[in-house]
Amino acid sequence: MHEYDDAVLQCFLDRQQQLFSEDVASTPEEAEAFLTDCMAVVLDSASEVGEYFEEEGMEIGEGSALEADEVFEIGDGRYLIVEG
Repeated sequence: MHEYDDAVLQCFLDRQQQLFSEDVASTPEEAEAFLTDCMAVVLDSASEVGEYFEEEGMEIGEGSALEADEVFEIGDGRYLIVEG
């Protein structure tokens, strides 16, 4: 089971509309349930984001993986990837 800390949950709550047209969660508990259901991934660095997309077979141009809608910069060097 995935566990998401407070920083991850708050990042998703604050920025979820970069990926979805309307909010899918309004509390940390709802955010955690949603992220768990869609198997969101927390990665420790920007380079891991690129590796993740490569491993998943997703073609993203050089340097643009971090700009993908499903990538959320948590603000502490980590990234949340939510496949919508």
